[in-house]
Amino acid sequence: MSGDTGKLRNIGPKSAARLRQVGLRSAADLAATGAVAAFMKVKRAGFKPGLNLLYALEGALLDCHWHDVPEARRQQLLAEVEAASAALPAARGRPEAGPVTVAYCRDDDTATGDDDDRS
Repeated sequence: MSGDTGKLRNIGPKSAARLRQVGLRSAADLAATGAVAAFMKVKRAGFKPGLNLLYALEGALLDCHWHDVPEARRQQLLAEVEAASAALPAARGRPEAGPVTVAYCRDDDTATGDDDDRS
């Protein structure tokens, strides 16, 4: 396994970008971290990864399609994620943070389409 995370089996551009955002830039980074810890890093960063990402990460480590990750291993991964999630600090009544986004606002004239200054 070598190269950046965008070249790994099962890892598309969006997943590779999320992995880079949490500091996992290479196949070696993923191998050293493991599928569960990588999944939890993405989750703690505010993204809402589905279990397919977990299985895709494991498949990348095993160099197989994520569908081919054995059911027993999937159940083990799920149990590890549940245990790791339970160990996270409580959100204290606040919803889990989402990814940071930037919103651009227009002034009222631009928003309504009244660009010219006619009276």
